[in-house]
Amino acid sequence: MGTTADSFGTKRIYDAPADDDGCRVLVDRLWPRGVSKVDARLDLWLKDVAPSAPLRQEFGHMKERFEDFRLKYRQELENNPAVATLLDLAAANSRVTLLYGARDPDVNHARVLLEFILKHR
Repeated sequence: MGTTADSFGTKRIYDAPADDDGCRVLVDRLWPRGVSKVDARLDLWLKDVAPSAPLRQEFGHMKERFEDFRLKYRQELENNPAVATLLDLAAANSRVTLLYGARDPDVNHARVLLEFILKHR
């Protein structure tokens, strides 16, 4: 399992589903290539919590842009009602796994989202 804290965790959607994933939520705006909807075993695809298309394109998953991306994405999350959906899921489930398609487990929006949720719950 990827990064964890209390009832939340992160994991690449390309990794095999596990029984301890709990509620599996895809937090990408775009469907990940090569993953069937059946194999993903999703409970929810929460596109609206993902970074805006312009921010995602500006970031481009480049490490040198990550800190700037982190700040801008946090600003987007401040007014994003989809964050409340994640908090409601955590209240209703013992575990919520945020699934993402990015290759780097440390430089991705799901990590920023997890940090934001843990700070604001």
